[in-house]
Amino acid sequence: MSERILELEILRYDSDADAPPAHRTYSVPCQEDGVVLDALNYVKDHLDRTLSYRWSCHMAVCGSCGMMINGEPMLACKAFIQDLPDKIRIEPLANFEIERDLVTDCTGFVKKLASVKPYLHPKEDRAIEEGAHAQSPAELRRFKQFTLCINCMLCYAACPQFAADPDFAGPGALALAHRYNLDSRDKGRAVRQDTVAANDGIWACSFVGACSEVCPHAVDPAAAIQQIKIASTMDYFKNMIGLGRDK
Repeated sequence: MSERILELEILRYDSDADAPPAHRTYSVPCQEDGVVLDALNYVKDHLDRTLSYRWSCHMAVCGSCGMMINGEPMLACKAFIQDLPDKIRIEPLANFEIERDLVTDCTGFVKKLASVKPYLHPKEDRAIEEGAHAQSPAELRRFKQFTLCINCMLCYAACPQFAADPDFAGPGALALAHRYNLDSRDKGRAVRQDTVAANDGIWACSFVGACSEVCPHAVDPAAAIQQIKIASTMDYFKNMIGLGRDK
């Protein structure tokens, strides 16, 4: 593959320097079959050791290298040079506070994930000697798609509702709640519902669908939210006629 010279326009910010964020341009040689993360690593290794960003696996698995690339939320390890122009603007994920350069504060995101109680509430206590809780392939298929989330936060950077209201639970957390609600081994839906169906939960979503468009693993959080809305609506009508909601 041929080599290209890229102009990386990277947003730099150092809170200790008492200066506003500003773009700095670097000329970087990069192979056509490379990715933006390779270009950032070149800057870090050869041009500016002070550049800060997150990355780990280089395989679109860890979710660490989410950032804005030419205005779009992307994983730097999945943004191929051959698909991009010679001048690339790189900025931290939108809708999050910047800590330093391309590193954002994900504390609020982690709290949102924890708020939906993303773990199994077993339907029955089972001793270790009794073995695992078996599931059929059909039961696994119900929720498997929603297990593919890598917590990259791209969906939050693309979500206009989260941009307007930081208290919105957001697509990632709500899709995670749906994953457990659909699990045949779980009985925790009622426990999660107070958070999921609150004003800052599913009903705040206006179904733009941008979250699903940017998801690198096709989790489709927009679909998860709409499915929860349907289930919650059914709860409402069941309560009206005295049947109670699903567990």
